Amino acid sequence: MTAPVTNGVVKGWCPDAWRPMMAGDGLLVRVRPPLGRLTRVQALGLCEAATRHGNGQIDATTRANLQIRGVREDSWRPLIDALLDLALIEPDPVREARANILVALEWCVGDDTHRVVEELRARLSELPDLPGKVGFAIDAGPTPVLRDAPADFRIERAMSGSLILRADGRDLGIPLSHGTEVDRLIALAHWFVDSGGRANKRMARHDALLPEWATATTPPAFAATALEPGPHPLGMALGLPFGRIAATALTRLLEAEPICAIRMTPWHVVICEADGPFQANPAEFITDPSSPVLHADACVGAPACPQATVETRALAHRLAPHVAGSLHVSGCAKGCARAAPADIVLTGRKGRYDLAYAARAGSLPAVTGLDAAQILAHFGAA
Repeated sequence: MTAPVTNGVVKGWCPDAWRPMMAGDGLLVRVRPPLGRLTRVQALGLCEAATRHGNGQIDATTRANLQIRGVREDSWRPLIDALLDLALIEPDPVREARANILVALEWCVGDDTHRVVEELRARLSELPDLPGKVGFAIDAGPTPVLRDAPADFRIERAMSGSLILRADGRDLGIPLSHGTEVDRLIALAHWFVDSGGRANKRMARHDALLPEWATATTPPAFAATALEPGPHPLGMALGLPFGRIAATALTRLLEAEPICAIRMTPWHVVICEADGPFQANPAEFITDPSSPVLHADACVGAPACPQATVETRALAHRLAPHVAGSLHVSGCAKGCARAAPADIVLTGRKGRYDLAYAARAGSLPAVTGLDAAQILAHFGAA
């Protein structure tokens, strides 16, 4: 039996179901739903497992994964068994670690996205041993939607309508012929390792010259606009405040509305596939696309994260309506909630906050050593 990882200060890897990480509120267990979708039965089972074996809090990540929080060490194996019964994780820990696949949101059975993802999942054993944070985006819908989501190898639509394979950090992609997409992706992953990519850890940092067979010549199509809460062709899109939802709230939603499945996204929004109209606006979710919380990112903060020295989400919630642009409140300099720069960044340091503008967490601050009251007063939110 695989033993859980309990060292909360390990960096450079992502936890998963078979390798949970110890946080301040217990073990953190990450679930990667196949094709980014949970059926109604799977979603209800996940909520029950999160309540029975964890603290009932579930986080949605920027990789469209789910994290069950507060899992007790003696409950980890029963939780794994429950997730296996629900077919939400791979029984092979190596395959589970490699199944870091982002999927275009509106895929349907038999389309290019579905076809490529299913083949890639079937061939996970052919991938090399990649750094823990490396992932794939299969963005083969009519228009790319995952352009700003974290991934290292991207299969996406070109301006011409054909598919390309694009290494993250490169502007152009490699033209693909039908049926060769996964062959080329696996080959590029092997090139990444063979050319020293493990030292750089991410494709965007790896500036080695692409192999001759992978000459990039083709630009991707223009990206679609960001997904917002509200009615959706598949049903309803709902926002999750800071990516967090209580299992009890999700259970109530599933029992009250005609939801047949839930699709995860890399943003704080889920798509509820529904057989009919929603009866009400659920209070625990964001239904207004103009909500300022949608433009705010905040990690779990202290005390749930052992690296954080400050509270984050309550402050972000109060501050968001008073900030023009994007807001990021990070409990420490790691910046787990947002990798990209934000207009306003607050980084926890020794129990207080550093303030920076147009920056990432941990960037050189404009003002240091602020407390929450000073920050709220500075932005007129006191």
